[in-house]
Amino acid sequence: MSGAATLPTPTRRFPEASAVLELLKPVTWFPPVFAFACGVVSSGAPLADRWPMALLGLLLAGPMVCGMSQAVNDWFDRHVDAVNEPHRPIPSGRMPGRWGLYVAVAWTLLSLLVALPLGPWGFAAAVVAIAFAWAYSAPPIRLKANGWWGNLACGACYEGLPWITAAAVMAGGTPSTATFAAAALYSLGAHGIMTLNDFKSVEGDRRFGIGSLPVLLGPERAGRVACVFMAVPQAVVAALLLAWGAPWHAAVVAVLLAGQVALMARLLRDPRGLAPWYNGTGVLLFVTGMMVTATAIRAGIGA
Repeated sequence: MSGAATLPTPTRRFPEASAVLELLKPVTWFPPVFAFACGVVSSGAPLADRWPMALLGLLLAGPMVCGMSQAVNDWFDRHVDAVNEPHRPIPSGRMPGRWGLYVAVAWTLLSLLVALPLGPWGFAAAVVAIAFAWAYSAPPIRLKANGWWGNLACGACYEGLPWITAAAVMAGGTPSTATFAAAALYSLGAHGIMTLNDFKSVEGDRRFGIGSLPVLLGPERAGRVACVFMAVPQAVVAALLLAWGAPWHAAVVAVLLAGQVALMARLLRDPRGLAPWYNGTGVLLFVTGMMVTATAIRAGIGA
């Protein structure tokens, strides 16, 4: 690691409660929670007698596993954040000493406990997600050091894994072929979303040797690659829905994709500057397509 940044000398022994919550980044919980909700819908299982499992799964996907992954990432990125986001709990000193690591470990164990009532599928998914979370941030693997592999792992854990897990837990068995296909394709699409998120940390990533796609390819090429990753899987989803006998759902996904392509044209004028804008516009259309696809699968297509 080169270009080491200096962290402030701790002025307190214990972290502030608000710092712990900020470390878990609640704003990042939405993608896996929404993907889990898509899995609940696509399972076709009635909620009347399964709602406790659904709520437990939402808790596991968001506040627990996703929150844990954010704590792990912040601990191993504390020197990078001192450059990119010095206001974060660890580099700012509001999370003193090794408390960031303690929170990450505690949340890992709590996540496994929460996963136990969800049965084999839920517990296995939690183990896989936790393993990827640590492998993504922690050396010696540190998947995030390569934007191609890191974003692929992140997309799978944010979208595909929660979707498949929810479908399995709610239906009490192996999900349909359509569920696996949709979850995999939207996971691949999320690779592009992860690339857009990397634009905010180019300086620190470059300084500490993290090969995010904006660092490896430059902003313009990375922006184009992100758009391809987001658009192509959705086009395949629309084609599959049409082939599976859901023409109206296919048409809605296609229209949502067309809206994203129009927004991408503006994004590519300044990928780095407009990435936050696209995350608030184009990504909304992306996740809407996920739920449209889930409702089509619920109707029994592509079984």
